[in-house]
Amino acid sequence: MAAEPEILDELRRLRSRVPHLTGALAASVDGLVIAQDTPGVEPEGMAALTAAALGVSLRLADATGQGDFRELLVRGAYGYVSTYAAGRTAVLTLLAQDSVSIGRLHLEGRRASARIGELVDSRAPVETPAKPARAPARTGTPRTRTARTPRTTNARTSTES
Repeated sequence: MAAEPEILDELRRLRSRVPHLTGALAASVDGLVIAQDTPGVEPEGMAALTAAALGVSLRLADATGQGDFRELLVRGAYGYVSTYAAGRTAVLTLLAQDSVSIGRLHLEGRRASARIGELVDSRAPVETPAKPARAPARTGTPRTRTARTPRTTNARTSTES
């Protein structure tokens, strides 16, 4: 997928606003790169790993009753990997040195993910459910209907606070 210029600009602005941020990547929830500014890191592999971590995070949040995925923070010996929901179909993953201000990382990461989510969602095709074909009229004895259970949405990510 070609990098979106507006999203790439947002990633670059984010890197300039957060000292010690070493990389930024916007990817689809399926692990495809949308835009990246990750010197020294292979973006396709990072996007794929982000999708895998997102899958585990979604299951963990669901299993523990914590609601929709919003963000994930991993701390390693040399720094952080932080992933934020970016609209309905994307995520923002940031790489930072150990000396980064976590508060600043979260503040700017959340703002950038909201903006990227708006950009990605505005470009996504609007899905309209297809009308099912009408079945021919039945003859014979009428059937009774049982009550339906309420449906829950299958939202992958959420940027709402």
